[in-house]
Amino acid sequence: MESVLNISAYLFTPIADREQLRPVLRERANAVGLKGTILLAEEGINMFLAGDAEALRRYVDQLREDPRFTGLTTKESWSAQQPFRKMLVKLKREIIRMDHPTIRPIEERAPAVAPRTLKRWLDQGHDDDGREVVMLDTRNAFEVDYGTFEGALDWRIARFTQFPDSASAHREALADKTVVSFCTGGIRCEKATIYLREEGVDALQLEGGILGYFEHVGADHYDGECFVFDEREALAPDLTPRTGLAS
Repeated sequence: MESVLNISAYLFTPIADREQLRPVLRERANAVGLKGTILLAEEGINMFLAGDAEALRRYVDQLREDPRFTGLTTKESWSAQQPFRKMLVKLKREIIRMDHPTIRPIEERAPAVAPRTLKRWLDQGHDDDGREVVMLDTRNAFEVDYGTFEGALDWRIARFTQFPDSASAHREALADKTVVSFCTGGIRCEKATIYLREEGVDALQLEGGILGYFEHVGADHYDGECFVFDEREALAPDLTPRTGLAS
């Protein structure tokens, strides 16, 4: 029986007091038996947590009481066992490292496409303006190998800091197309899409990433699984884990 709730969530929001916030979030999580990782940076928060469903949802609700985190949305999945070994709260320079300080989703998000709209575009072979839709995987190569959208571009990057150079090198091939960038949960696409648009590419981000697409659409137009950074290893389009944690 799958009784452990797993959530992933991120939000680009100013956090000036992350050093003071760190022990507070860690102590609250430990008090209710949660495990996982929370990253805090001046640009926002990124979290992967698992535990008792009621306790975990209450933890997130309490976090949203802080006006900075009101807009925090979570993606949920389930496992039979706890996929994390510890509860960690880490301070980082960026919640997703790109090494391009001028790319600041905290100031303005790039436009996004909803999962069901993307499915319709892929069904019909073009967007609503009749333009070719190109799917661009912004994840690291080993993640892509677990699964990706059918026909998606994969630049075989080893880490996200390589994405800007790859995007600049492939810019001409993306001209006059509607480019939909995607990643696991959406966080990398927040930065990737801004960079692409600054390069003159008509790019959108997939709202909620692959996991959001799985939640709202399922497996249509996707081959394989989605790698996740915990002991579940990867999730199928029905959001069940591939490892023994599923049983």
